[in-house]
Amino acid sequence: MASTTITPTRMVLNQLKGRLKTARRGHKLLKDKRDELMRQFMDVVKLNKQLRTRVEEGLTAAFASLQVASSIMSPEMLEQSLLYPRQSVELGMSFKNIMSVNVPVYSFKTENTDPGEIYPYGFAQTSGELDDALEQLSKVFEDMLQLAQVEKTMQLLAEEIEKTRRRVNALEYVMIPELEGNIKYIAMKLEENENATKVRLIKVKEMVLEQAHNFK
Repeated sequence: MASTTITPTRMVLNQLKGRLKTARRGHKLLKDKRDELMRQFMDVVKLNKQLRTRVEEGLTAAFASLQVASSIMSPEMLEQSLLYPRQSVELGMSFKNIMSVNVPVYSFKTENTDPGEIYPYGFAQTSGELDDALEQLSKVFEDMLQLAQVEKTMQLLAEEIEKTRRRVNALEYVMIPELEGNIKYIAMKLEENENATKVRLIKVKEMVLEQAHNFK
């Protein structure tokens, strides 16, 4: 629907045509961005499913071993064995850009690269199941960190997809139809004015001829 506040002039018509051209180009770019974001999102969803399965399996196995260890060892001995960890981990975070969305990239490094440092106890008075539990937890830690990264990426991509979708819809269903309606309205008004001007010129010409030739 055309706006009743616009002035039907050629200058305004040219301005609206320029805005319409820009809006259509922006609409196409935003649709392409939305489609690519959706493709990236689906790839992340697949990765999330794989990581979640691995993490759940790893944690299940670790907790099962820990449960067996707790049934063999006394609670005091189990607590004492795990009270003072020998290994420390430093977490880091950077960002990467996915279609103008800055998503986090988590990383970690251990203070000591010796695999044996994950055991904060001697092996004489502890069970092998406790060793298995700590080894499995150590292996699943990296997957857990990557899973956290992937889930945060999914959240940020979903928010950007929704924002882009709203912009596409605003252009497609509001702005572009309004510009097209205004352009059509001004073109119609200009055509009416031109026709009215032609009619007036014809009338003036007839009056001039009547006066020149005394013709009625």
